[in-house]
Amino acid sequence: MVGRISPQIREAMKDYYSDKLSADRLRQVYNLAPDRVGQYLESEIGFVMAKIKPDDLVLELGCGYGRVLEKLAKKTQKVIGIDTSLDNLYMAKKSDRCYSLWLSAMNAVKLGFCDQCFDLVLCIQNGISAFNVNQEDLIREALRVTRSEGRVMFSSYTERFWPERLNWFRIQAKHGLLGEIDEEATGDGVIVCKDGFRATTLGPEDFRILASKIGVSAEITELDASSIFCEIEVP
Repeated sequence: MVGRISPQIREAMKDYYSDKLSADRLRQVYNLAPDRVGQYLESEIGFVMAKIKPDDLVLELGCGYGRVLEKLAKKTQKVIGIDTSLDNLYMAKKSDRCYSLWLSAMNAVKLGFCDQCFDLVLCIQNGISAFNVNQEDLIREALRVTRSEGRVMFSSYTERFWPERLNWFRIQAKHGLLGEIDEEATGDGVIVCKDGFRATTLGPEDFRILASKIGVSAEITELDASSIFCEIEVP
């Protein structure tokens, strides 16, 4: 299900997230989510919340406008979010109601943190695909900043969730948040828009292959018939 992406498409997608899918437009994406997608989003957050201890230091990669961060902060007061979009970070800071969020503009594959400083590092709701970076480098960097006996968590979509996911993207396109979907090129877990946007996923075997290449063991969990979670415990 993981599609090869040319450098030209990768660059276009970076512009997409910084110019077209950040801040208020990104918030609209989630506001337009159908009920079943909303259930998927909340299930993922609930799964993560159950892993957090009150004294954990948590890092979210690709925090967007802080939608997940605020919920994580209810479980632990030590939450840091990074994103490459300044517009996202400004919105997250403006809407921060708990005054405990630490935010920074940072690339997830070049984190400005020392080794082994976090208890939990998160990249959920298909961020591993949406970031459009080298996925091995992304996982390695997350592991680097995670303490011994800490956890790294990534997630993507299950194959069974394809109809709901595609419907959600069609709604986004209808509202002008995405380009028109190329229905002929779309399929097998990959959504393609006529303006160059491309959304991929990772399946259980994809996560296992990535973990094997890095030399770590991964625990794979299917959640709510919508999510695939890959958890790696740091030795």
